[in-house]
Amino acid sequence: MNTGRNSTNLDVTQVTSDILSEFLEVAFHSILYTRELYPAGIFERRKKYNVPIQMSTHPDVNQYIIATIQSLKPLLDKHTADRVCMTILDGSSRPTEKFVFEIASATACDFSEDMYLVRLEDALRAFLLKLNICDAILTTNPQECSWCIQVHTTEIAYADMKQTPKAQEFTWVEAEREQTYMGESSMLPLKSVDNAVVKMQLYVEENTSRKKT
Repeated sequence: MNTGRNSTNLDVTQVTSDILSEFLEVAFHSILYTRELYPAGIFERRKKYNVPIQMSTHPDVNQYIIATIQSLKPLLDKHTADRVCMTILDGSSRPTEKFVFEIASATACDFSEDMYLVRLEDALRAFLLKLNICDAILTTNPQECSWCIQVHTTEIAYADMKQTPKAQEFTWVEAEREQTYMGESSMLPLKSVDNAVVKMQLYVEENTSRKKT
């Protein structure tokens, strides 16, 4: 009996991390489009969770995002990715903006309350809708911006992750302080969800010093 229960828990965990992986991929593309980090011409209109989204068609951009998500998967599987950030850097490689996905273990992690994932899909749809309109309430980024993905985890989880085949194919390095320290900043909450499947909140951290220049 215990074996069956453990197998079920493993399946639930796997499905949850798959859902989060898919959502993060779509969210990253949406941020790149909304914040105009690439020309609009490299994006094409699609639908996800019944929401219009823009996805990059550039092979290098797409491959980088896919490789990042795949190497993150071990952390998502074990609920050890505390925060996943898409950080936008100015021409001096200093953070000007951070989209922060704070992820925590769901209190129950039980699909019985949302067997067909209708509530979860509604929640993820709301996240994407917020990303689609966030440009209207954020300060315009400077020219020649770049971006990177940053993950906050424990040293033990990072050491374990490096031993997985996917992580060995994609090298993670410790971020330099200049690329993580925001300095004077403000936080803009966008959306949160807390149910039996996923517990996550999304907010944007903005470097407020750029508003004074």
